[in-house]
Amino acid sequence: MKSKLLNLNLKNIIMAQADSTANSTFSEDVMESVELSIGEQLQNFWEFLGTTLFSVKTTEITIASLLVFLALIVFFIILAKLISRLLYRKVLKNIKMDEGIRYTLQRMTNYVIMILGFFFSFQFIGIDLSGLAVIFGLLSVGIGFGLQNLTSNFISGIILLFERPISVGDRIVVNDIEGDVKEINIRSTTITSLNNISIIVPNADFISGSVVNYSYGDQRIRLEINVGVSYDSDLDLVLETLKKVAVENKDVLEDPEPKVFFKDFGDSSWDMVLRCWIPDPYRHPSIKSDLRCQIVREFRKHNIEIPFPQRDVHFRSNLLLAGSGKPEVNAGN
Repeated sequence: MKSKLLNLNLKNIIMAQADSTANSTFSEDVMESVELSIGEQLQNFWEFLGTTLFSVKTTEITIASLLVFLALIVFFIILAKLISRLLYRKVLKNIKMDEGIRYTLQRMTNYVIMILGFFFSFQFIGIDLSGLAVIFGLLSVGIGFGLQNLTSNFISGIILLFERPISVGDRIVVNDIEGDVKEINIRSTTITSLNNISIIVPNADFISGSVVNYSYGDQRIRLEINVGVSYDSDLDLVLETLKKVAVENKDVLEDPEPKVFFKDFGDSSWDMVLRCWIPDPYRHPSIKSDLRCQIVREFRKHNIEIPFPQRDVHFRSNLLLAGSGKPEVNAGN
């Protein structure tokens, strides 16, 4: 019995060893196949990245080099924004200068870093910029035909930054839109209207069209308030009342002195104009409203009438009857 048990145990041990040997061999085969598949995939991926898309002279442009180029462009764009913002907040804001000059320096710093990054990206992937002359020549033809507006806005943006006919924060009127300049970009300018609506205006409109800039140069502006009074009014009292309204308004400058002019004889009124100067161009709508309200109060106080348009219509008694050719007969005849 003992010998039979020993034989069985030996068989079991031998079979277990055989199974473990087979399992280990199978797992090794699986690992080798997995390693080979991963290696083949990586090799295929690198071969894909090394695929040549096109060539510039002797430099082959592959998918990998194109991805590196795009990554560098994105990096320099982000870097340009960060450096220009830091320059504005840490340096330019602490220097006493015009806000428009600060904004111009900030923008030019941003553009210079982007241009340098553009050239560096080309050099990094091995492209000599002289080899791009043909490509740029073809692009110039396309610009001449299809991108005229874009080029015009681009050049106009550079002119606005250097010549500075308008600056950030200026109160302007362009295309019958009044608002404050919020941002001057390379292609367009953002204006915040009096209703707090952002309006995008192409830069070419500022160069080729007429622009009213309340903030350019001398900040003082002259207001004109037109009003008509009845022909029965006391002219001297009207002139005195209008001037009093301007003099008593705290937002109106004493020098130059407010003046009242008899502008013209209207159809139903004397046309008067009140001219006065204010120091803050941003508040001209509210100051005009205050002056008009006070004029109404003062005119009512002094019984000065602001007449409605009137027409005198006279009827003739000898009108021809329609279609009869005979004069109309009055009932009294």
